[in-house]
Amino acid sequence: MAVGSESKSKPIKRIVILGGGFGGVYTAQHLGKLLRGRSDVEICIVNDENYFVFQPMLAEVVSGNIGILDTVTPIGRIAPQANVYVRSIEHIDLAEQTVILSPGLAKHAAKLKYDHLVVALGNVTDFHKSPGLHAHALPFKNLADALRLRDRAIRVLGDARIEPDEMRRREMLTFVIGGGGFSGVEVAAELNDFIRRTAHKYFHIDPSEPRIILVHSHERILDREMPESLALYAQKVMRKQGVEFIFNRHVVSATPGFTLLDDGTRIVSRTLVSTVPSSPNPLVTDLGLKSDHGRLVTDGQLLVEGCSNVWSLGDCAAVPKSGGGGTCPPTAQFAVRQAKTLAHNIVAAIDGGKQQTFKFAELGKLAALGRRRAVGQLFNKINIHGFTAWVFWRAVYWAKLPGLDRKLRVAGSWLLEFMLPPDLVQTGVDRRRGLTEEFHEAGGCVFKQGDFGNRCYIIATGKAEIVHHDADGEERVVAQLGPTDCFGASEVLQDTAYPASVRCIEATKLLVVPKEDFLKFAEALPSLADRFNAINQKMEAAAAEYSANSATA
Repeated sequence: MAVGSESKSKPIKRIVILGGGFGGVYTAQHLGKLLRGRSDVEICIVNDENYFVFQPMLAEVVSGNIGILDTVTPIGRIAPQANVYVRSIEHIDLAEQTVILSPGLAKHAAKLKYDHLVVALGNVTDFHKSPGLHAHALPFKNLADALRLRDRAIRVLGDARIEPDEMRRREMLTFVIGGGGFSGVEVAAELNDFIRRTAHKYFHIDPSEPRIILVHSHERILDREMPESLALYAQKVMRKQGVEFIFNRHVVSATPGFTLLDDGTRIVSRTLVSTVPSSPNPLVTDLGLKSDHGRLVTDGQLLVEGCSNVWSLGDCAAVPKSGGGGTCPPTAQFAVRQAKTLAHNIVAAIDGGKQQTFKFAELGKLAALGRRRAVGQLFNKINIHGFTAWVFWRAVYWAKLPGLDRKLRVAGSWLLEFMLPPDLVQTGVDRRRGLTEEFHEAGGCVFKQGDFGNRCYIIATGKAEIVHHDADGEERVVAQLGPTDCFGASEVLQDTAYPASVRCIEATKLLVVPKEDFLKFAEALPSLADRFNAINQKMEAAAAEYSANSATA
């Protein structure tokens, strides 16, 4: 189905913008201003959500310093002249000049024809290359990610307060952050502040007990973003605040109970946040256009090399710096300025006007360190740090926050921060529903004998063994499990505890069905429950045979 077909009497030029980040939204905003009052050009913007996230302040949502919705603004408010398509992108056809969108409420796909295409898709978080990260690591890119981390922190503190087992308590109270760039540093700082500020006052937990560990692949944090002196100052301040650092290492895997580093180190933890550099968006790489490390190569006018009507900017574009010296960094201040140049050039292309070359010199960079401390560099010359830098950080980003209403709300939240306690209400975003995945390394325990049976497990890849612990503490392996074997179904159906432990023999990926979902399947499809019971009976017979053979041996 074609969306928004053009008038037969007067063809309308359609500009389609893909992505709702800084580059895409501000391009739409500037185009709307340049094309105000014109009916011969249509502006469309496609994004998974209907809102724009002001990412520089996102970490403050975790600590509750600002309200949940204060960092987001509806795209339609920033770019009122644009038609917003809240859809996922299935395919981009350059030959047909068409973008295929995923089905919406009408349950059918849509085709969006374009005359000019703006690719502002940014990067994506891709955990599939690292086993366990997809199932157990929390990304940090959008509002849902910030809420999920905040919910997790509150839930962990509540559970740790009533957990009698010291090992599990230590797992709960250890937080690992992967990546020491701007996002990693600010998330670690805000999370550290929030945890230590609330642990004793509201959960009666010693504030020195929680551990916040930042893992970075280089020898110091902010090594690419800040001069050495400021980076070392940031480390010193954060260490005093209780943040621990592990340098020259990176996260390679994760399980429900620990984070694995590339040197084999295992950090016992229930929470891993990954802020490492994202991967190129597959939609961008699938275009087959010239790229530089996954970023579309453009000229100084932001036109993609080899194209006449495809433009790109922001994180997914390799835009040459004015005056030479490589390409522009993937930061918001560059994306916003690129958007203004790009909007002008698209209108010039439509009307036959003169193109502009993108020119911009970096104004500065800032990073918040928590507890009213920050570091910054202005115009690549002036270094600032401490309380002064923190005030400057807040002033600059408050001024850049889109919308007067958001500015007033954030200012109010910052004012109330000095007078009111943090809000500890959970939103429920962290609760996983439906079929999920778990990853366990060799030797990892899926559950322990005596744990309550509230999940059913299916082995996708790998091997595990059922281990029974006798009353005298001796363990006995009673069965081995492989791909397609399931376990835990009988306990879920009978509402009992697991009679034995399950331990992985090798790296194992599991499909996990929560109790409430499995019971719905069993009620609607009795044959499914019968099949699981048959598999369990088969496993019990195998376990008995395995045990008898072991005793004979």
